[in-house]
Amino acid sequence: MSSSSSSPYGDPIAESSRRTSPADHDTTSDDGRDFGNDDLLAADPLIEQQLNGQGGGGGSGGGGGDGGISFKRKLKATATPSSFASRLWSSSTSITATTTSSPSDHHNAPPTANGKDAVDWYPFESSAPRRVGIYDNLTAIDWIYEYNKERTRLARLVAHNPGLIGQLRLLADASHIWIILVCTGVVVGCIAAGIDVVSDWLGDMKTGMCSNVEHGGAFYLNKVFCCWGIDSYDQCPDWRAWSRMVGVGEKNKGGGYVVEYMVFVVLSVVFASGASFLVNRYSVYAKQSGIPEIKTVLGGFVIRKFLGAWTLAVKSLGLCLAVASGMWLGKEGPLVHVACCVANLFMKLFPPINQNEARKRETLSAAAASGISVAFGAPIGGVLFSLEQLSYYFPDKTMWASFVCAMVAAVTLQAFDPFRTGQLVLYQVTYHSGWHAFELLPFAVIGIIGGLYGALFIKLNMRVAAWRASKTNPFLKKPVVEVVVVALVTALISFPITFLRAQSSELVEHLFAECRDIKDDYLGLCKSGVANTGNIFILLTSALIGFLLATMTFGLQIPAGILLPSMGVGALYGRVIGLIVEVWQGEHPNFIAFASCEPDIPCVTPGTYAVVGAASALAGATRMTVSIVVIMFELTGALTYVLPIMIAVMLSKWVADAFGKKGIYESWIHFQGYPFLDNKDDTPVPDVPVAQIMTRFDDLVCIPATGHTIETLQELLQEHRFRGFPVVSDAREDDAILLGYISRAELHFALESATSQTSRNLPDSTECFFTHQPLADPTITLDLRPWMDQTPITLRSNSSLQLTNEMFQKLGLRYIIFVDRGSLKGLLTKKDLYHVLNAGDASKIGSGAGALREDVDDNDDERQDEAGLLGYDRGHSRESSWNDGGDMRPPRENG
Repeated sequence: MSSSSSSPYGDPIAESSRRTSPADHDTTSDDGRDFGNDDLLAADPLIEQQLNGQGGGGGSGGGGGDGGISFKRKLKATATPSSFASRLWSSSTSITATTTSSPSDHHNAPPTANGKDAVDWYPFESSAPRRVGIYDNLTAIDWIYEYNKERTRLARLVAHNPGLIGQLRLLADASHIWIILVCTGVVVGCIAAGIDVVSDWLGDMKTGMCSNVEHGGAFYLNKVFCCWGIDSYDQCPDWRAWSRMVGVGEKNKGGGYVVEYMVFVVLSVVFASGASFLVNRYSVYAKQSGIPEIKTVLGGFVIRKFLGAWTLAVKSLGLCLAVASGMWLGKEGPLVHVACCVANLFMKLFPPINQNEARKRETLSAAAASGISVAFGAPIGGVLFSLEQLSYYFPDKTMWASFVCAMVAAVTLQAFDPFRTGQLVLYQVTYHSGWHAFELLPFAVIGIIGGLYGALFIKLNMRVAAWRASKTNPFLKKPVVEVVVVALVTALISFPITFLRAQSSELVEHLFAECRDIKDDYLGLCKSGVANTGNIFILLTSALIGFLLATMTFGLQIPAGILLPSMGVGALYGRVIGLIVEVWQGEHPNFIAFASCEPDIPCVTPGTYAVVGAASALAGATRMTVSIVVIMFELTGALTYVLPIMIAVMLSKWVADAFGKKGIYESWIHFQGYPFLDNKDDTPVPDVPVAQIMTRFDDLVCIPATGHTIETLQELLQEHRFRGFPVVSDAREDDAILLGYISRAELHFALESATSQTSRNLPDSTECFFTHQPLADPTITLDLRPWMDQTPITLRSNSSLQLTNEMFQKLGLRYIIFVDRGSLKGLLTKKDLYHVLNAGDASKIGSGAGALREDVDDNDDERQDEAGLLGYDRGHSRESSWNDGGDMRPPRENG
C-alpha cells in the first residue's frame, strides 16, 4: 500500500500530507482558517484548571481534593427571575465558531459542594470531534463538519443573544454575506471598467498614438475617443499612425508599412512578455483563466494563495497587457477569477464566513456570477453560468445572492460606461430584421460545425498541453520565452490579415453587426460582388488561423481565457455561412426556399449567423447550453433569435459530446489531476464491488484503543505519514471493531499540547487511550476521545462502487470507512475514487488491496505546495497532492 497514484502523463505522483501546527501557518492564508493554540485549548478543563492554579492532584474520584476532576454531567443552572427590561436588553457576547461544531463545549460548570468546578470531560452529548481548524494546502474540506459547525454557531448566536440587541446582532450576522457581495460587485465593476479602458488604449497603441493636431487629442486617448465624432478614422487628424509619427508613410508607403509592421510586432511581444513576467515573478496562480481551479475550489478543494491579494493584482494588470498584446485569448474567464479574489478579500473582514469553508464556497459561487456579468454585459447569464458551469453546491439562496452580485457589478460598469456608448461590452448589437424558416438549415449546419470545432479544439489543446509539460519541450523551464515566441508568431501572422490585426473584441463587434450599422468599415467586411467572394476566403483563413493560435495560446503562463477566442472563431465561420446564404439568395431570389423573402428588403443578415456561430463554438468548447443562450440573448437583445441560437447550441453539444463528454475546463481539471468529482456527471460507474477498490484492513495502519503512550504515538506519526488513522478496539482483524477515526492534524496537536510546558506538561511515558477507562486518573493520563471522530461515515464492505460514488458526490466526503457488523474492513478516499473514475485504468479495477497505490520517494518537499496547480517541472501532468484517509502517503523524506 502506498500513498500516491500515477499521473496519466508520467511517473507516479507523490501525495502531500504534511500538516503543521496552527502556529506554523501563515495567518493570512487564503484558504486556511486562522486559529491559535489558545482557542483550541480554551475548552480543555484540565488546562484551564492548571492555568488558574486549580490543577491539583485529583484522583479518579468525582471531586475530592483541590482541583479534583468530576466525571458527572454538568448540572443545569438555576434560572433567576428577571425583569422585563433586563430580558429585553440582555444580550451576551456572540460566540464565534472556532474549533468544534459540538454544542456541548465545556463552558464553566456550576460549582460543586466543595466550591470547585465539576467538569463533564466526555463529549458524548455530540459526536463531533474537536478540530485544529486548518486545512492543509491541496486538501479537501469536510462539508458535513463545516455545515454542522455553522448550524451550531447559529444556535449559539440565538441562545446567547436574547432581547432587542440580540435581534440586531442576528440581523447584522445575516447581513455579512450581502455586504460582501455588494462590495464585490462594485469593485468588480470598477476593475472591469479599468481593464476595458487600459487594454483598449494599449491595443490601439500598437497602430498609432493620439496627439493634439486639430481637435485637442491627448496621448492617453485610444483611437475611438481620439476620433470621437468623426465618421472615418482616415479623416481623423489627431490619430497618427507610427509611420506618420516618424515621417515615413507620407513619402514612402512601403517604408511606412514596414515601420507599422515592426512597431506592431514589437509592442505585441512586449505586452505579452510583460504579462507573463508578472505571472511568473509575482503570482503564478494568476496564469490562464483560473476557471478549472475555481471549479475545483468550489468542489471542496483548498488551494492557498489562489485567491489572494497578489493574485488579484497580477491577474488584473496582466490581463490588461495580455489582451492588448493581440494574442488569441480573452478576459471573460479571468474576470471570474478576479471576482472570486475580490470576494475572498472581503470575506476576511467577516470571521463567521471566512472561518467556514462551506460558506466561503457559497459566497464564491455567488461572486463568480459578477465576473461573467461584466465580461458579457449579461447579469442573468452570469448567474446561469455560475449555476451550470462552476458551482458544486448551488441552493436557492445562492442563486438570489448571485443575482444581486451580478446586478451590482453590471450597474457599476454601466455607471462608468467605459465605451461612452451605453453598452456594457463592445460587441453588444441590435438587429432590425428577423429570420426566415429556410435559415434553420444553415443554422443547424453552424451548430454541427461548432460541435466539431469544440471537439477538435479540446483534443489539440490537450495534445499541446501534454507536449508543453513533457521533457521534449525546449521551453519547459522558460515559460516567459515560450510566451514571447507565441506572441511573436501571432503578431507576424496577424498584421498582414486585416481581420486578425484587430483586437478580438473589436473583431467580434464587426462580425456581429449589420452592415447598415457600420459607419466606418475599416476592416473591409461589407463588400459586394467579387470582393465579397474574396472576403469569404479571408474569413475562412482567419477562422482557421485563429483556431490554431487559440489552441497554442490557451495553457500558456499568462492570464488567458478561451471564451472570447471561441466566440471569434465561431463568428468568423458563422459570418462565412451567412455570406454564402446571402449570395445564394441574391443570385436565385425565385428559389422556392426564398419565397418568404420580401422584395427590395435584405432577406439574410450575415451578422446573425455570426452570433449563432459564436454560440455554437462556445457550446462545443465548454459544453454549456442554457447560460450561452441567455448570454447571447442579452448581448443581442433580440428575443426572436433565441430559437436559432438554441438549435445551434443543442446540435453543437450533441456533436461535441459524441467525441467526449468533457468540456475544455473539465479536460484541464483532469489533465492537472485535481480531485474533482462532478456531482452533475452522469457517466456510468463501473459495476464492481467497492471491496475490489478500497484499501483493505491488512494494508491499513490502525490505532488500537489502548496500550499507547505519548511517545509511541509520536513514533507512529513519524513512521507513517498518513493523513488519518482508523481507531479500532483490537489490532487483530477479527476483533477490530471500529471505534472512530482521528486525523493526523488533531492527533499531532493533541500530543503537542499535552507535552507543552505552557499546558499540562505531561511526560512522554503518559498513557493514552481512545476508549472509556473508568479507573484512569485524568491528571496523569491523556484521553484522546475528544479529538476523535466517533461517528465517521461508514458503509457495508459489500456495497457497490456506484453507491460509494453517490456518497462522495452528494455529501462531499473525503473518505469512507467500510465495516461488516462493526468490524473494520477497509477504507476508500476521494483520491482513490477519482483515480478509478477518471484515470481510465480499468485494468486495475478488481485487484484490490491498494493496488492503485505505489510507494513514492521524493526529496523535494517544496513540491507539496506546487503539486497539480504548478506542476510543470516534472514533465507531466500532476495528480493533485492530497489525501484524507489512512491509506495515502506524501513523499517520504530522504535522510
